[in-house]
Amino acid sequence: MTTTKVRTRFAPSPTGYLHIGGARTALFNWLFARHHGGTFVLRIEDTDEVRSTHDSVDAILESLRWLGVAWDEGPETLEADRGPYAPYFQMKRLQSYRDRARKLLEAGKAYPCYCTKEELDEMRRLAQLEKRPPRYDGRCRRLADEKRRELEAAGKKAVLRFRMPDEGTTMVPDLIRGNVHFENALLQDFVIMKASGVPTYNFACVIDDHAMEISHVIRGDEHLSNTPSQLQLYAALGFKAPLFAHLSMILGPDGAKLSKRHGATSVLEYRDQGYYPKALRNYLALLGWATTESQELFEEEELFRKFSIEGCQKSPASFDPAKLLWMDGEYLRKLPVQELLDAAKPFLEKAGLWGKPGLEKVATLEREKYKLLSDVPKLVDFFFKDELDWTEKAKKLVGDGSRTILGDLAAELSKLPSFTAKPLEEAIRGFCSAKSLKTSQVFHPVRAAVSGRTEGPSLFDMLEVLGREKVIERLRKAAGSN
Repeated sequence: MTTTKVRTRFAPSPTGYLHIGGARTALFNWLFARHHGGTFVLRIEDTDEVRSTHDSVDAILESLRWLGVAWDEGPETLEADRGPYAPYFQMKRLQSYRDRARKLLEAGKAYPCYCTKEELDEMRRLAQLEKRPPRYDGRCRRLADEKRRELEAAGKKAVLRFRMPDEGTTMVPDLIRGNVHFENALLQDFVIMKASGVPTYNFACVIDDHAMEISHVIRGDEHLSNTPSQLQLYAALGFKAPLFAHLSMILGPDGAKLSKRHGATSVLEYRDQGYYPKALRNYLALLGWATTESQELFEEEELFRKFSIEGCQKSPASFDPAKLLWMDGEYLRKLPVQELLDAAKPFLEKAGLWGKPGLEKVATLEREKYKLLSDVPKLVDFFFKDELDWTEKAKKLVGDGSRTILGDLAAELSKLPSFTAKPLEEAIRGFCSAKSLKTSQVFHPVRAAVSGRTEGPSLFDMLEVLGREKVIERLRKAAGSN
């Protein structure tokens, strides 16, 4: 158990939708904070002036809310923040970055760089030809004041670069990977402020994590290579660095890095396909983390209680859509029927079924078959339709050979005193015996006639819920017109 007051953060860049990798990062930060009774902060890192959009911010907030990953501090909307360290949008915090950058410049720990894009491209080209790391060569480090004034007079815009050490190593103490060492000679003086006066990611996140008192930075392993540069910044600014934990990469089923070609990768796509948010959250928790017992299904409070950095793995996690679908079905089958219907409401409304009398009873019949919330209307809509959508297999079952059977059975069932499952079963089995028919010669055509399908819930329960009037009407219609 950590003795530090735990404050974690998720800091997405609003340049698109929230994808599975980002959602997993947010979830792990949330679980770690909850486990330690700490605070989970949401911060929007919107310093990419070209690609950041308000729509992306809205999509990120919507995705986290749908997943149930609730932040304690951060933006509520584009205009409103909640928390003592507001604002939580980096573009609203520009003055703090400029102030810190000026102090680094005055201390000789940063310097203006006037190199053009073409010059930087040429540096990289020569480095590759000479088989050297493609890094900035530091040529603006010792520009004479006179040369600098000359460049500025010519209208040259400067970025601000941080002066990295030339020798030795920078050690990143990582809570998952142990101590990771980087040779300083292979690192470069990186840009901390763009010519526009906007900070770069590496600079802004250090200033904000310090200002917001972030204790633990839990993020994807693609950020590990940024960490030595950030640690040097912490030291130069006299800040205490947070503890770092870099999560394993997520791979697709084919072993390649997870991408759109592996299926839906946006959180909102999973919502729109009908996944249950708690099931997706449970599944994401298992991407790179496990308990010693390899438990798979968790209640929310269990996840809070059992989650630990010690359980996070170094090796890549594999995203398995089939396992996610299985897990979703497990969650749906455990839900009380009314909760299931409430969760499936958007899909039921779209199908015109929300609020239909008897919907709860109908949904109960098929509950063992639901894998997605979007399955609910698909599996129960025939109970409410005036015109059935016949499958090809069902059409064949009510062909010429079955018409007489269905007509005769309709006549028998219309006289049945009680139209409930047990008397229905007795009556239909008795009909089979009286007519010297195999049960399959009757059961299958009956199912097809009343549902337009060859699969569904228990036949006799289905007939009971459909009711006498609808069953007789559909049997007669199949007998006379199919």
